[in-house]
Amino acid sequence: MSSVCFYFQVHQPMRLRHYTVFDERDQYFDDKKNAAICRKVANKCYLPANRLILDLIRKFEGRFKVAYSLTGVLIEQLLEFSPEVISTFDALAQSGCVEFLAETYYHSLCSLYSPEEFAAQVNKHAETMENFFGQRPRVFRNTELIYSNDLARLVESLGQFDAIITEGADRILGSRSPDFVYRPTSCDRLKLLLKNYSLSDDIAFRFSNRHWSQWPLTAEKFARWINNTNGNGNVVNLFMDYETFGEHQWKDTGIFDFMRHLPEQLLMHPDNDFKTPSEVIDSYEPTEAIDVPYLISWADTERDLSAWLGNAMQSNAIHELYRLENKVKSTGDERIVRDWRKLQSSDHFYYMCTKYFADGDVHKYFNPYDSPYDSYINFMNALDNLNNRCSVGSVQRSGYRPKQNKAESISALDTRAPAGLNEEAVINYST
Repeated sequence: MSSVCFYFQVHQPMRLRHYTVFDERDQYFDDKKNAAICRKVANKCYLPANRLILDLIRKFEGRFKVAYSLTGVLIEQLLEFSPEVISTFDALAQSGCVEFLAETYYHSLCSLYSPEEFAAQVNKHAETMENFFGQRPRVFRNTELIYSNDLARLVESLGQFDAIITEGADRILGSRSPDFVYRPTSCDRLKLLLKNYSLSDDIAFRFSNRHWSQWPLTAEKFARWINNTNGNGNVVNLFMDYETFGEHQWKDTGIFDFMRHLPEQLLMHPDNDFKTPSEVIDSYEPTEAIDVPYLISWADTERDLSAWLGNAMQSNAIHELYRLENKVKSTGDERIVRDWRKLQSSDHFYYMCTKYFADGDVHKYFNPYDSPYDSYINFMNALDNLNNRCSVGSVQRSGYRPKQNKAESISALDTRAPAGLNEEAVINYST
């Protein structure tokens, strides 16, 4: 028996407007650009893909199932700029064949810096899913599938999830297969689902690559690959960005036709079925524990944290951001807190990435900046303004002391990427 579990990540950040050192307005986000991108992606991806998924659910009378993780910042933008998309997700929720997962509301890296902020964002996101779609999530996925033993313990301590999902990275699996249910070595009851990155990336990244030896990828061929796993595992977890359909892989590549025919091809095999993540953990027991003492993610070829914390600019920006936590929250100003949280979205640090070669095209996608340095300066200018909006009393209580000379601090910054990310330092960082 081989179950297929589709999970789609649905996210767009609130991008910053051009913000200079002389700007004194507290409007950090580019509403015009965010509206344009939101509507563009809605028309190219969200609306046609949602219609297709709903058609497939109806065609196969509930035998086809998928899961989504929608970030809070995307839902806010959809409500303002493309509310019809929310209606289509609601229709999917009403089908009974779609599961909504939990994550950090602001698609942030707060799990690395602030357990309190992490819990607040996860709870806010879970409440949002329940309010909009009538589901209280049972399964958690961290931002960018960032995971470690410590993260699993933190999630289990929240007391509201039955499973967590992450990347089936080779370095944590060794010779084992990602196609089984596991359990975190650090937890008592939490189950662990691992992405089959090879098959997932065949769709998400290689589908339109004419230089790929397996191009063109047809539904029949892909179903045959899935069938070859029968007897070698319980579940094939296909996790990918939803923007794969129509945005990363344009409609003229045939990606929608591929998805339209895939369920039929897979269900031709009597041992195949589709399950949501909750159904997977209800159907299969863990085979063994997986030990992940270091941080992993689903990003890039390294599958580590270097996409967001791999150079000095990124490290400086994110440490300064979380160093403001106590000061921001002590103001009691909901707008200041909300702006601070919007600045936490991992995308802001992704734009500062200086990695190239195999990962270069990935980091350029939807990037509004000419260079990582421009992104860093723009972000720090906005953060400096946010700091100035906070009260003097908050400064004293938090112990935070801003740089006196911004130009001097920027010029003194070592912008060379470190040889290796000090993950222990990230985990142990305290606000």
